Amino acid sequence: MTGERREFREACQAARLEGRTVAFVPTMGSLHEGHLSLMAAARKEMAFAAVSIFVNPLQFGPAEDLAAYPRDLDRDLERCQKEGVDLVFTPDADEMYPAGRPEVTVDPGPVGDRLEGASRPGHFRGVCTVVAKLLGLVGACRAYFGEKDAQQLFIVRRMVRDLDLPIQVVGCPTVREPDGLAMSSRNTYLSGQERRAATCLYESLARAAWLVEGGERDARVLQAEMAKRIGAEPLAGLDYVAVVDEDSFEDVGRIRGSARALVAARFGEARLIDNLLMRPSD
Repeated sequence: MTGERREFREACQAARLEGRTVAFVPTMGSLHEGHLSLMAAARKEMAFAAVSIFVNPLQFGPAEDLAAYPRDLDRDLERCQKEGVDLVFTPDADEMYPAGRPEVTVDPGPVGDRLEGASRPGHFRGVCTVVAKLLGLVGACRAYFGEKDAQQLFIVRRMVRDLDLPIQVVGCPTVREPDGLAMSSRNTYLSGQERRAATCLYESLARAAWLVEGGERDARVLQAEMAKRIGAEPLAGLDYVAVVDEDSFEDVGRIRGSARALVAARFGEARLIDNLLMRPSD
């Protein structure tokens, strides 16, 4: 484990000089099975597995849960050790941003202003800035991100492409509870009733996917069905439902190829997101 940028950079460089591929998993800690699946994917290649644990203040808005975000570093380090991680980078904010809030940040592009970006202004600028910093420290690597944060994954891929970073971005499937709820660190905020109510997110997505399999192609119909299911749950405060093209993340009117359904809603103190890829059989 190291909390110093210089040591982290040097360790990753040393691994490459030994002929090893570096596999990097950036996290904000409070590790769950979804994070562990990313680490397992990284370890499959017999690579040098590096994990970062850093709650990035730049991606939280003034009224969001930065102070309350779950943190348990000792438990996280234990889980990393069990997964066979080679190095864990655990900087604090002063180490990541020694001059204070950075004056130069990374613009996430137009997709960063939609959906999560509209609900959380500035969020993706903060995400892109910290991810760019972390990738700059790691150097050439394979970087692993979960598909649960599908918009984030899309934007990171665009950033890597447009800035010619020597990174191969690897998306890994969403890990779910037996009842379909996507694993998230923010699930710990849920009361028992809210936890049961939150299954409406996956149920709404599964309903949309079922309709697509049955021949429905009108995105408005799919959105209405998703909103209806979430709206029927008294403890759910719907934020948005959307259907976007998988390759552009733009809204679609009619599904003609791979599309992704996305939902966001609030359950008490927890704001949760989820998504599901839909592929028409025709």
